[in-house]
Amino acid sequence: MIIGLIAHAGKDGSTSLVKSVTNELDRRGATYLLEKTTAALIGRESLLDEANLSEQCGLLLVMGGDGTILRALHRSGGHIRPIFGINIGSLGFLTCLGSDEYLKAIDCVLSGNYKLSPRSLLDVAIDGPGGMVPLERALNDVTISRGERSQLVKLQASVDGAPLTEYHADGLIVATPTGSTAYSLAAGGPILMPESGALVITPICPHVLSNRSLVISDKSTIVIRSSGNQEVFVTIDGRPPNALKPSEQVVLKLSPLTLPLAMMPDSTFPETLRKKLKWSGSNI
Repeated sequence: MIIGLIAHAGKDGSTSLVKSVTNELDRRGATYLLEKTTAALIGRESLLDEANLSEQCGLLLVMGGDGTILRALHRSGGHIRPIFGINIGSLGFLTCLGSDEYLKAIDCVLSGNYKLSPRSLLDVAIDGPGGMVPLERALNDVTISRGERSQLVKLQASVDGAPLTEYHADGLIVATPTGSTAYSLAAGGPILMPESGALVITPICPHVLSNRSLVISDKSTIVIRSSGNQEVFVTIDGRPPNALKPSEQVVLKLSPLTLPLAMMPDSTFPETLRKKLKWSGSNI
């Protein structure tokens, strides 16, 4: 199996980590390819971007944080590969190990001693007078918001064709279980287990206090549109926004594809929550 190496070039410690990882892979005779900006960190040359790398490799070893994994997925050109994440930093729900454990990471990758957690993806499309225009898939969340304007937006939401409500808020987040620990959590939404088979709709600073997060089946289709003549913006996993005109609506539904996210064989999601959120309390 060819391993693809991707690192966040802007993070402190990336250069030394990439150098250590490649030296160890060379010592063990492993076959790997470097993404071009990752190669430049250690003075090597590569012409491969994330899409080329994903097409040619069987697994991606991503060094950075959750954002680095999201970027690797979105730039993969549709070639979804298992991702094994090494965290550079303090908080990361999607990464397996810290940078000081890179030798253990290499052991796991080369021996196959890891488990794959299939993470739900959302298919996103804008439906308007010209037809349905597909956007990128979301691993974390889709946010429909007011952009830089100061006033609230009015968003009408329906689930499986049934009207839900009209939200008066700064925006609306539709999150997967993976994304439930991201923006949705910061906006007051619940944490979903990765295998829960659910999605969560969370309003951002709603004007009506009874507008709360709603957990729904991931088999549902969600349609959201702006009320009146307001232009709003659709943001997928924090990437550059897409304008949603008053005549258009955004349609979200579960993708048939999943992201195989590598996890340590003995790790559990509750353990991850305790560590990442620094939860404490009495032992049961």
